[in-house]
Amino acid sequence: MPRVFKEIDWLLLSSVLVIAFLGIVTMKSFGSSSSALASSDYFFKRQIIWVALGVAAFFLATWINWDFLKTNSIFLFFIYLFVLLSLFALIFTVDSVRGATSWYRIYSLSIEPVELMKTVLALLLAKYFSKRHVEIARLRHIFISGVYAFLPAGLVFLHSDFGSAMILGCIWLGMGLCGGIKFKHLVFIFLIGVILFGVLWGFFLAPYQKSRIVSFLSPQSDVRGSGYHALQSVIAVGSGGIFGRGVGFGTQSRLEFLPENETDFIFASFAEEWGFAGVVILFLFFAIVLWRILRVGIYGESNFPKLYAAGFSIFLFAQIAVHIGMNIGMLPITGLGLPFMSYGGSSTISLFITLGILQSFNIRKKGIFLGTEDRYKEGIL
Repeated sequence: MPRVFKEIDWLLLSSVLVIAFLGIVTMKSFGSSSSALASSDYFFKRQIIWVALGVAAFFLATWINWDFLKTNSIFLFFIYLFVLLSLFALIFTVDSVRGATSWYRIYSLSIEPVELMKTVLALLLAKYFSKRHVEIARLRHIFISGVYAFLPAGLVFLHSDFGSAMILGCIWLGMGLCGGIKFKHLVFIFLIGVILFGVLWGFFLAPYQKSRIVSFLSPQSDVRGSGYHALQSVIAVGSGGIFGRGVGFGTQSRLEFLPENETDFIFASFAEEWGFAGVVILFLFFAIVLWRILRVGIYGESNFPKLYAAGFSIFLFAQIAVHIGMNIGMLPITGLGLPFMSYGGSSTISLFITLGILQSFNIRKKGIFLGTEDRYKEGIL
């Protein structure tokens, strides 16, 4: 364990912890709110616990040797089936919360299986594409890999969690492109997506989901209804100015103009208090995280860790882009949190586990325990 501990990418981990710290500080500023939960620092205190558990899970996942996943397809497939069945059971066993059925509640804890599915899907697709990288351009492999992604995406969509369904689709599409999908097949997939969206709009989308899309296209058309949250979020981001209003002085979040400001609108709350300068700092740390993850993929010793790193970075980038996009009025409100920053036990712990698995692959590649000078010669550093 000490040798593994020394090989951890501390720049990556410290950057993640800075992002988590910024989220915790932003939640602390909600303490002056009029709501009972916020006034007792409910989210602030619990998020500290989730981050601490996440860091412990990161070290545990890093310590475990996950190389068996490269050869053991059955274990990974059974984990995928287990999480898929847990998503399916949500439809029948859990009551709706704010229009969504995404959590299992155990006393005061809420477990969200889709967060684990994002990691499992990245691993499963990395395994599938790495074994078939020569023939991945064949249509049948695109179809089979698509089934792996769109089964959970469809179930998540039925939970009224459109944002997470979109992220699962992005993971498949991005990893498929990295794996070698041809452009003509991509066009074909895009046309199928357009047709499916038309069918969903006509027969499956709930009225509130349609209103979110309409309010995205024209948020000023119903500022007291479906466009209210989008407009308030844009106001919060814009009112931050260059240096922000100061921690604890964000009126949009403190006076509860922003709903779910600890999750869906954490970026807007942060931008109002920290301003443009704070947003630039936040973007810098996210850029470092994505760079270090992609670097693991670039120097991976086989296609499996390379594709897993690609899948993880695609997942993070897509969720960051969607969250910030909906907070500044460029995308519909989908209910996605900001990775490592938004409140949530399932998402925080799952992200740290995903990061730990990536680190485990990186520190156990061939020659990793050579001396520093030899590792530079081998191209590892």
